[in-house]
Amino acid sequence: MATILRMALGRLLTLVPMVLGITLFVFVVLRFSPNDPAYNALGEGSTPEARHAYAVAHGLDDPLPVRYVRFLGDLVHGDLGVTAPPSRPVTDAIGTAFPLTLQLTVLSVLVGVVLALLLGVTAALFRDRWPDQIIRVVSMAGVAMPSFWLGILLIQQFALRLGWFPTGGYVNPADSVGQWLRSLALPALAVGFPVGSLLARVVRTAMVEELDRDYVRTAVGGGVPRAVVVGRNVLRNALITPLTVLGLQVGYLLSGAVVVEAIFGLPGLGTLIMQGVTAGDPALVQGVVLSIALTFLVVNLLVDVLYLFANPRLKGATR
Repeated sequence: MATILRMALGRLLTLVPMVLGITLFVFVVLRFSPNDPAYNALGEGSTPEARHAYAVAHGLDDPLPVRYVRFLGDLVHGDLGVTAPPSRPVTDAIGTAFPLTLQLTVLSVLVGVVLALLLGVTAALFRDRWPDQIIRVVSMAGVAMPSFWLGILLIQQFALRLGWFPTGGYVNPADSVGQWLRSLALPALAVGFPVGSLLARVVRTAMVEELDRDYVRTAVGGGVPRAVVVGRNVLRNALITPLTVLGLQVGYLLSGAVVVEAIFGLPGLGTLIMQGVTAGDPALVQGVVLSIALTFLVVNLLVDVLYLFANPRLKGATR
């Protein structure tokens, strides 16, 4: 256990320079934006003198390093600035939109994991037979399929043609859990299917490698039912690699959720960042990008910790 905790602490410490690097990159890139924060804050009817006074009062004319240090100080205190008129704190806007993106991402992960286990395990158990061949074609098509394009196809087939799901919009789970699931079913499938297709191929490869190991033949030859060996040992050992790949796919899930939200009209971070880009609001864009990047880092840290606990070699090293 001490080894696992020490390695988990090492993973946590690596987040510090990564967070600083992300904040510096986002800050510098958005400083080259042609949008004038003073103009966004004061509105179209503001005079050049008023905009200059606003820039001086808010330190917009200070050197870039000074502004970055001030930005970090504000970030530590949870201050990301204010949006363009009608002005409101960026943190409030993100706090309203982030839960929906988180819900969509979690549902997408569930869709991807269930799909990966179903297809990957089936393909491995029926290796080189017709179920395996069909699953290979399906998984390759899923990997090559963009989430936004799949979302449009799902709307055409299951919303417009069959009417099983709404074409867009969001229902709060506090109002109706059933309607909430219906409103997020197609977006979650659009985001989760490509990831699940990729993970299915990883699960299949890992399962095949485990099934070919000596302990499987020994256990089956000793009279242990094959289903028991697969369920208790093979599947558990084979999921270590897919777990790592899933952590790397979190960025795709978040970016896919952001794009799909715009297609389905969901008021999440995707819609919010589109509003920021359209309105020329660098503070809002900066806040959303940082939120997505930090979420990606935190989720990857959690996946790394799960991997450390799931890896039997590390467990053996702690005994």
